[in-house]
Amino acid sequence: MRLSAFTDFGLRTLIYLASLEEKRLSSVAEVSAVYQVSQSHMVKVIGQLAKLGYVQTIRGKNGGIRLGASPEMINIGEVIAQLENHLDGVDCLSTDCQLLPCCELKKALVEGMKAFTDTMRKYTLEDLTANKNELIPLLLVS
Repeated sequence: MRLSAFTDFGLRTLIYLASLEEKRLSSVAEVSAVYQVSQSHMVKVIGQLAKLGYVQTIRGKNGGIRLGASPEMINIGEVIAQLENHLDGVDCLSTDCQLLPCCELKKALVEGMKAFTDTMRKYTLEDLTANKNELIPLLLVS
């Protein structure tokens, strides 16, 4: 199982925002600089996180972004399920696969993906940022 870059940067963004002082505003540019990813990609990621309610965006001169919910309320498995487009393992319909009528692989992959998301649902953003004192120095932009 490998998460898409979109989901990966979504999770990293949440970890970054959760590591900041409470109520401190950040920006797309700041998050992009921390993770060395293009701002255009990060705009899409943060836009989706905002649409889902995980990030709050504040417009205007003194605007920015911050968490839209407390870290203990953000379930990592739910975030992954909402950001990831392909949690079914394989796309059987995009190919002309001869196994399609009786494929057991598809069922096994669906079961494995469910086990993965069930495990990730045991974690909150608070769990992933319990080591803030170690995270903060790593997230400082030089």
